Amino acid sequence: MWKEFREDDVRRALGKDKLNENDLLALLSPAATPLLEEMALAAQRLTRAHFGYSMQLFTPMYLADFCVNHCTYCSFSSIYDFPRKKLSLEEVRREAEKIAATGLRHILILTGESRRENPVSYIKDCVDVLREFFSSVSIEINPLSTAEYKELLQAGVDGLTLYQEVYHQETYRKLHVKGPKRNYRNRLDAPERGCQAGFRSVNIGTLLGMYDWRQEAFQSAMHARYLQDRYPDCEISLSPPRFRPYLGEFNPECDVTDRSLVQIILAYRLFLPRSGITLSTREPASLRDHLIHLGITKMSAGVTTEVGGHTNAGGTPQFEISDSRSVQEITKMLYTKGLQPIFKDWDILTESTT
Repeated sequence: MWKEFREDDVRRALGKDKLNENDLLALLSPAATPLLEEMALAAQRLTRAHFGYSMQLFTPMYLADFCVNHCTYCSFSSIYDFPRKKLSLEEVRREAEKIAATGLRHILILTGESRRENPVSYIKDCVDVLREFFSSVSIEINPLSTAEYKELLQAGVDGLTLYQEVYHQETYRKLHVKGPKRNYRNRLDAPERGCQAGFRSVNIGTLLGMYDWRQEAFQSAMHARYLQDRYPDCEISLSPPRFRPYLGEFNPECDVTDRSLVQIILAYRLFLPRSGITLSTREPASLRDHLIHLGITKMSAGVTTEVGGHTNAGGTPQFEISDSRSVQEITKMLYTKGLQPIFKDWDILTESTT
């Protein structure tokens, strides 16, 4: 399929205001490789037109690593024997104080998948603490029902991040050996349930390297276009995370080079001009510094992937990060690149009492 496209197809896509499915395929095809510079210039223009020179900053907070799934690529998999951790509300408060001291007001909370250890009630209790410190709280947890998402929305959660991990169904079944995560359709439909619940933002993506990167990037972008068209009041964003080393010995099926990652990001921006694109600390500092002008609108900073890692390092990380710079260091870098770091751009309005 990919060999059918020529440079003329890529140039035609670059000349259009709104791209269709075939245009996206052309931008992801080998024919686009010689035209990456032209794609980059177009992507930069679109990014500045829709997002200006701002860069949203956030950091993740891991609440618990209890998990009932056996996913072959994750350190939190149920097959690994290590001391599992779950933060008490007092520990959540200490983590929040430490993160808030950096100036960040957007946070992403994460857990392993265990409804017994990490029930919705626990997430709500944690959010109640976190809302004292942060204007925006997003979740990256196991898929929930629309009603459960509404519960968390009412508790103060405004954003959802949920990666399909891999869209290719046969590969998905191989990677998810046991546990509720084996339910492909339940996970695929969860972002839409988040939109229906009323979240302000929904972020999706695929873990690049698990299957052919062109096919996976195409499916991710089409999923995002579907959600964006159907739920125009929700901010739909994409993340292009690449596989990183973890506790086990799994090796990804597909090598995703830096050049391939660039092509994916550019295709995302050109196909979805209004969508945010998040770049994580899975990527090394030098590469992140070079990618920020190509369509990126949101970056993580001061990251740890351990439960309670902001105040008590030494646990088991979900995966190894590549960019360990602090919030202050990321902020300084953005200023030198002519960008404006944004620590807060949203707040939930609360009713005033008299």
